[in-house]
Amino acid sequence: MADPARARRLAKRISTIVASAIEYEIKDPRLAGVTITDAKVTADLHDATLYYTVMGRSLEEDPDYGGAAAALEGAKGVLRSKVGAGTGVRFTPTLTFVRDTVPDDAHRMSELLAAAAAADADLARIREGKQPVGDANPYREAPGQPGAEDSGHGERSGD
Repeated sequence: MADPARARRLAKRISTIVASAIEYEIKDPRLAGVTITDAKVTADLHDATLYYTVMGRSLEEDPDYGGAAAALEGAKGVLRSKVGAGTGVRFTPTLTFVRDTVPDDAHRMSELLAAAAAADADLARIREGKQPVGDANPYREAPGQPGAEDSGHGERSGD
């Protein structure tokens, strides 16, 4: 089994090689918005998983996840050859591409937080100038009632 630090270094090197190859060497237009976000290598250094995200070409256009996945699958052999040449390890790891959903999840969470903040602002606007229906403290005891002077610490006054 390899050293975990070596596996991390190899993963970083593989992600750099693959990202560079996608950007500068592979001429598939479906890979135009693909970004490698992370890489993980197994402890035996035989398998590498690369996480990617796809950006749309414009704000109105949705990213083509299917086209990017097909292009990465088609370029897998060339990319693996480049990884083998660039790393110099005895066994070139197999490459697996997985779509990174963290940016989508983060965007969804920010939308949910914005909706919650808007609901809180609406509630604060509705509450402005309103008074509670009952007393402010309905559990307060009147000064003349028995037990009002009691400290509440379980001490008995007639012992």
